[in-house]
Amino acid sequence: MPTQDHNLYSHFQQKFAAKSDPEVLTTADGRSWSYAEVDRLSARMASFLTAIGIRPGQRVSVQVKKSPENLCLYLACLRGGFVFHPLNMGYKRAELEYFIGNAEPALIVCDRSSEAVLAAIAASCGVRHVLSLEADGRGTLTDGASTAANDFATVVQRRDDIAALLYSSGTTGVPKGIMLSHGNLLSNTQTLVHAWGFTAEDRLLHALPIFHVHGLFVAIGCVLLSGASMRWLPAFDAREVMRFLPECTVLMGVPTFYTRLLAEAEFGAGQCRSVRLFVSGSAPLLEETFVAFEARTGQRILERYGMTETNMNTSNPLHGERRPGTVGPPLPGIEVRVVDAAGKVLGTGKIGQLQVRGPNVFVGYWRMPEKTAEDFTSEVFFNTGDMARIDDDGYVSIVGRAKDVVITGGLNVYPKEIELFIDDLPGVRESAVIGVPHADFGEGVVAIVVTADGSSVSERDIVRACKAELADFKVPKRVVFVDELPRNTMAKVQKNLLREQYRTLFVSG
Repeated sequence: MPTQDHNLYSHFQQKFAAKSDPEVLTTADGRSWSYAEVDRLSARMASFLTAIGIRPGQRVSVQVKKSPENLCLYLACLRGGFVFHPLNMGYKRAELEYFIGNAEPALIVCDRSSEAVLAAIAASCGVRHVLSLEADGRGTLTDGASTAANDFATVVQRRDDIAALLYSSGTTGVPKGIMLSHGNLLSNTQTLVHAWGFTAEDRLLHALPIFHVHGLFVAIGCVLLSGASMRWLPAFDAREVMRFLPECTVLMGVPTFYTRLLAEAEFGAGQCRSVRLFVSGSAPLLEETFVAFEARTGQRILERYGMTETNMNTSNPLHGERRPGTVGPPLPGIEVRVVDAAGKVLGTGKIGQLQVRGPNVFVGYWRMPEKTAEDFTSEVFFNTGDMARIDDDGYVSIVGRAKDVVITGGLNVYPKEIELFIDDLPGVRESAVIGVPHADFGEGVVAIVVTADGSSVSERDIVRACKAELADFKVPKRVVFVDELPRNTMAKVQKNLLREQYRTLFVSG
């Protein structure tokens, strides 16, 4: 491997070569994949995509169900120097039109159930190729790859060459393409393997989606860079997790995973004897969940903090005190600080805006140089938009989100996007979308709506309209009608007052 090659796959492949026979994953239904098989299929896919004209730096937009073949497609994109652009299966047509139009991919890979819709979008956006991939591995992608070459020379990549494009959004509601480089992903994965003690003896229970940083880069990256293995589940199911936990050493999950396990009367220390590490992230872990889990299993969950733009920034220690309510100190090589509204660095114990700097931080927003410049300081610290406090020992506590994002079940919901949609509905004058505590999802999405005079629009009407056009996780779990929204002297809606007023909507106390 060239000494300056930062291609993430080149570093994974060192473990592949050493582990050509042992398995890398086994599915819930018992299908086993060896490192050699994943290496061969990803090579054939990379060869096939190159043969149809996909070139390094071009985007490959992917909206498919979780499968081993989907994993191989991600690895094929790394190998070919293509930019992997994963999309949540829940996205509907209007959302897909934006993402595809903005990313301008050379190829779309999709489930057959959405092929007609995406083919129409592809035609309108000038995308030349649309291929299919089903959850069972069948489709025109694997058909084409079946006759392609087994060997593929992984394309050498520089540190800042883009490996993946993931979309997030701010309170403006305009989605932003986050460019993550091979160097970003490689440095963060190397750090996590060391910090969390991953070895080839580990077996990860993988029940996360793989259109998301947590399941795609963190979980899979730690496994492949350490030569470990996975029990591969299509989605989280508490009974299935309990069934396979005894054979695993690590579980990574969102807080909802842990609340649902605790809801199972049969769950306890017995299923956890072989597990050395439970990791939680993507949303705040309630202290009561941390305490209840330890009481039930004897194990303390390790909570960490990251975001799409940075992957992982901080982590409670593998060996040392895991403090409930905190996300631990910064990971090695990563700097964090809190600043006031004027950018002045604050001392320990003070609440301010959290900034982060390190090799894990993304290289910028896709085709948004002004926004990129706005979110970085002159010292190249990234403004996370989160409010935090750092204690004397360096442990970070996230106390709020300046950007007003709602995190439900580990997925980000951006209120402005939902508000714009609801405000356009007949009979609605204006709306405010907030997140309030929810025992299962961490936060539940709530829409506070002011109706137009004489309107008879109902909660059911609004929820039905949202379900027709928005991904399910964005749909409000409740719609509350009010005469007017609370505003400050600058006419800004005071969402803090709404969150306080409705904080017990889903939970008591």
